[in-house]
Amino acid sequence: MKPVIAVTGASGFVGSALCRHLQALGHPVVPMLRTPRPEWPEARIVGELGPDTDWTNALEGVHVVVHCAARAHIALRPGPQDLEICRRINVEGTRSLAQAAVRCGVQRLVHVSSIKVLGERSRPGEPLRADSPPAPEDAYGISKWEAEQALLAVAAQSSLQTVIVRPPLVYGPGVKANFLRLMQAVHRGVPLPLGSIRNLRSMVALDNLTDLLALCAVRPAAAGETFLVSDGQDLSTPDLIRGMALALGRPARLIPFPPAGLRLAGRLTGRADQIERLIGSLQADIGHTRRVLQWAPVCTVQQGLQSATRDVR
Repeated sequence: MKPVIAVTGASGFVGSALCRHLQALGHPVVPMLRTPRPEWPEARIVGELGPDTDWTNALEGVHVVVHCAARAHIALRPGPQDLEICRRINVEGTRSLAQAAVRCGVQRLVHVSSIKVLGERSRPGEPLRADSPPAPEDAYGISKWEAEQALLAVAAQSSLQTVIVRPPLVYGPGVKANFLRLMQAVHRGVPLPLGSIRNLRSMVALDNLTDLLALCAVRPAAAGETFLVSDGQDLSTPDLIRGMALALGRPARLIPFPPAGLRLAGRLTGRADQIERLIGSLQADIGHTRRVLQWAPVCTVQQGLQSATRDVR
């Protein structure tokens, strides 16, 4: 008999895809939502995520929880209260979930964290690893690191098994924010001054992430581990744009422009962080994930881009 798997944030980008994937694998799935949604009539409603969330009824009969719900960094606006907001939702919300899981007899909690726990960049030829020292820089990254520590502290005093997964940028059907804007620009044929960039960045297609999360929910070897995940093929920003263009059936309009000039433009326009994500490197070494779980990405980057761009107009 397959374990009952609950998914927090079941209406979100990752959570909704994970619920569908688990159902396709034959798992009994319990979607957990903040408010009712018509697409998930069977969902259990838990209200706002935070220290006072009541998980008791929602966790009844659940064997495994995959915790996708969070205050996402893309939803934040710069300000002194960012960290306070993230800590309440991401840290205290995770702690209260873990404590409730222990009380309700949940066997395992899979926590979807972030590569941002390890920092915003990697050195050339030195991809970040699962055992790299934490170096979060923004409120989201700091809160995700603290959430991991809160979860591990609860597990250390109980029999709850934990699995931590740190994804980089996730893309797929329904992706939003900067990735969507870049795809839309490529679709419109906008000339992009990124032809001189020589970086490498890891990403993960939604299908690859959900496949790994489903494995982490049930594979015995995953217990107590921290995993990085990616497509297994790192891309430069120009190569990413070329891949988008191929998927969209459009030409890639790349213009050479000095990276230093782009950084200056970013500082002058208040978009330094966005520019750095386009021109800096952030690579993840998934060797540990491959070895421990005997896992390999189920789709290629180009297949992931083909899926992500199908609704772009």
